Amino acid sequence: MRALTHSEFGDPAAVLSVEHVALPEPGAGEVRVRLLLSPIHNHDLWTIRGTYGFKPELPSRAGTEAVGVVDALGDGVQNLSVGQRVATGGTFGVWAEYFIVKAAALIPVADDLSDEVASQLVAMPFSAISLLDSLDLEPGSWIVQNAANGAVGRMVAQIGRARGVNVVGLVRRSGAVADLAGQGIDRVVAVDTDDWRDRVAEIIGSATIVAGVDSVGGASSGHVLSLLGEGGTLVVFGAMDSPTMELSSGDIIFTQASVKGFWGSKVSTSMDAATRGRLFGELGEHLSSGVLTLPVAATYGLDEAAAAVTANGDARVGKVLLRP
Repeated sequence: MRALTHSEFGDPAAVLSVEHVALPEPGAGEVRVRLLLSPIHNHDLWTIRGTYGFKPELPSRAGTEAVGVVDALGDGVQNLSVGQRVATGGTFGVWAEYFIVKAAALIPVADDLSDEVASQLVAMPFSAISLLDSLDLEPGSWIVQNAANGAVGRMVAQIGRARGVNVVGLVRRSGAVADLAGQGIDRVVAVDTDDWRDRVAEIIGSATIVAGVDSVGGASSGHVLSLLGEGGTLVVFGAMDSPTMELSSGDIIFTQASVKGFWGSKVSTSMDAATRGRLFGELGEHLSSGVLTLPVAATYGLDEAAAAVTANGDARVGKVLLRP
């Protein structure tokens, strides 16, 4: 079979290549899945660069989320069947024609979900809803986030609205405001104008922003922090622009703000089954009703990995997907 691999850490567009490898066999409690579609996530690319919290041994495969079809069952697997469509997130090495995954890590996909939606079901939507749930926000609360036009940013805005939470989004270019408005996402402010803080103040009125989500780093971290009210919480979700956060000590001291990290993989593994079931159930409802949308920007074959990675870095609406 064909699989994307890299023998060194570096620019994914340069180090990824298609290799012909042996078809893997599932062990006890495992399943072999035939890939249909897999999204490119920023954490996938950071892993290939060697800059993520998880650093694989080389040579290494890549990719962590996918939708596919069960192709073979290992000993002891009883609740899945060959030919069944399934999704997984957090399964390393899915950028291949076939991959092995623990049966417990697979989620059966409902017939009414497209492959494009199912391929994105686990990692980003579940991180977004888990993030909101962890903040324990009351209906009517206000939060602010940067990277509002990113995948998680759009989902936080959509799920937040469904929960009655008011979300203010920050983006780096004015054109992104119109892009998000076309998806029904408002309360978005571009920080490329001198009066962007005034615009935020107009949106929230006399309300207080109780939490902020930073997915960018650098100066953008400080932008989010500066908007928090007394006792607010800054949640560090990612570092798309810089691993260094530029924060004002005054903004922390005088508002008694708290800063904490959020790593979806850690949160997911420590979550109890009842909470996980409740959140996945809520996601399903939002997807079925159209409250939550998972658009696709483009789809590339495994042998077009360099072009796919390049496209992932372009301004876009929706995920870039890989297919066999």
